[in-house]
Amino acid sequence: MEARLTLDYHHAGMSILRFHNVEKSLPFGFWLRKKQILKGVSLAVEQGEIYGFLGPNGAGKTTSIKCLLGLLHPDAGEVELFGESGPTLAARRRLGYLPERPYFYPHLKGRELLEYFGRLFGMRGAALRKKCDDLLGLVGLPDDGEKLIGQYSKGMLQRLGVAQALINDPDLVILDEPMSGLDPIGRREVKRMIESVKERGATVFFSSHILSDAEALCDRVCLLVDGRLQMEAPLDDLLGERIEYWEVACEGLDADALTGYQRHAVQGGLSFYRLSDEPEVDRWVDAVRQAGGRVYRVGPHRVTLEEYFVAAVQAEGEDDAPETSAGDTS
Repeated sequence: MEARLTLDYHHAGMSILRFHNVEKSLPFGFWLRKKQILKGVSLAVEQGEIYGFLGPNGAGKTTSIKCLLGLLHPDAGEVELFGESGPTLAARRRLGYLPERPYFYPHLKGRELLEYFGRLFGMRGAALRKKCDDLLGLVGLPDDGEKLIGQYSKGMLQRLGVAQALINDPDLVILDEPMSGLDPIGRREVKRMIESVKERGATVFFSSHILSDAEALCDRVCLLVDGRLQMEAPLDDLLGERIEYWEVACEGLDADALTGYQRHAVQGGLSFYRLSDEPEVDRWVDAVRQAGGRVYRVGPHRVTLEEYFVAAVQAEGEDDAPETSAGDTS
């Protein structure tokens, strides 16, 4: 019945998750003065996609996720889950969640923790034991299920947190900084897990500041800066195939051998140049050969998610900078 409802929902063309002009303020400081964290956030997540919720520290990502889960209530606006307003009990049964800093009882074993969460969802017996085995293997802890959680490293705790988020086979998995504290092998395993969740038709909504991971995984992303949504777009549309410049390298030439070209860098006997377009690349290749050098590499450079992210955050900072008079030095 659950699978049929999910399929019908998908065919209806509706979003599995929506924010409608969400605003939220929280008290800060000794005097607990209210500070606006979310400033009219609107976004939509479609079923079956991997959605990257990106932004610098303090942008409001965790506050947004808490509003989504019902841990905080918006001051204005609305959150929809599975077409219903707010995180209803039925919606929560279809969610999996990993907080940014998970805390688990240190006196429990890893397997005991998973069994505990499984029983909360009505799982019992051999089916629950097999599910725990599968999840421990998926997150790279197949031999650590009988170890006390108090003996786990930070990375192991993060992997265990991912496992508990999947114990109920959720339709929507919400991960707040899932790569935090993981070594490269752990990050690879979590990325593989996220891809497997998508393969079975579920949706992944995750926040991250590790942009290379988001670029490798996401179908769509949004960028939150200072509580405002700066953009929301499919990753292919955002980055596309637009070539920023051509990076070329040659060897066997002195610094001043190529007139009219500014050398960008030198490394290992190679001289690197950045050129604007293909005709300029053709002229540079001819100039290198005429000067007696050897062309080592020619390749296009396309904008990365990190470059887009940095440019957008810097632009927002410039827009928000206060105007100053000639005598104002503050």
